[in-house]
Amino acid sequence: MAGTLIVAGLGMAAVGFGARFMLRTIPNLGQKMANAATSMPRLDGEMFASSKYYKGGFEPKMTKREASLILGVSPTAPPAKVKVAYKRLMLTNHPDRGGSPYLSSKISEAKDMLDK
Repeated sequence: MAGTLIVAGLGMAAVGFGARFMLRTIPNLGQKMANAATSMPRLDGEMFASSKYYKGGFEPKMTKREASLILGVSPTAPPAKVKVAYKRLMLTNHPDRGGSPYLSSKISEAKDMLDK
C-alpha cells in the first residue's frame, strides 16, 4: 500500500513538472515559430539569392560564360584546369554511374566550348 502511494506521488509530481515546463515553454514557442516563419526563404527564387548555385536554366546556345559556370572554372581557364574540372564532374554525373545523360552531355558541351 505504501509503495503504491509513493509511485502515485511520483507520477503526480512528474505530471506537475511537465505541465509547468509546458506552460513556461509555450509563450516562447509561439514567438520562435513566428520568427522562423518570417525568416524562411520563399520558393520563388529568394531561396537561391545568396546561394552558390546558378539561378536559371540552360541557355538555348551555350556561351563561354555558361560553360564556365557549368564546369566551375573561369572563362579564361587553361585547358589543364578545364580537363580536371571536366573529369571531376563526369565522375559523379556519368550515365554509367547513375547520372543524367542530359547533364553529362551539357558537361561535355561545356568542355568542348572552353577547349576552343
